[in-house]
Amino acid sequence: MPHPLFEKTYAIFRLSPFGSPKIKAVKKEQKHYHYDWNLVENEGPRFENLIACHLLKWVHWNYDTQGEDWDLRYYRDPAGREVDFVVTNKTKPILLLECKLSDDAINPALSYLKNKFPKTPAYQISLRGKKDYISENGIRVCPAIKLLPDWI
Repeated sequence: MPHPLFEKTYAIFRLSPFGSPKIKAVKKEQKHYHYDWNLVENEGPRFENLIACHLLKWVHWNYDTQGEDWDLRYYRDPAGREVDFVVTNKTKPILLLECKLSDDAINPALSYLKNKFPKTPAYQISLRGKKDYISENGIRVCPAIKLLPDWI
């Protein structure tokens, strides 16, 4: 676990897990991300870190300009299912997001969470993928470049 000094000096930020009465989730484990995603060596985690930074800016912008009670979290349950990001408004999920390097099959954990919250928009974005489609249960799979301009 990173030292708290890294947070105080804005080197990293932490995400708490998303939990809801509808789902069983871990409650205490936190994930951390670097404000400077270039410090992350591996391409997959670096892409996830980049998206985390953009989502955090989007969440803060909505809070600062609209006064909305938004938060950025992630989902993990005791069975090991994990979704990279869950954006909440007043603790209710308003966006589910999974990051991949390429056009991988839809993450089963994202499908699981989408089934628990069917009205919540869900995306699986990729760094190098080309596919752009909506799955049977409403998950949009597309390149990140198609969505990021809307969130910045």
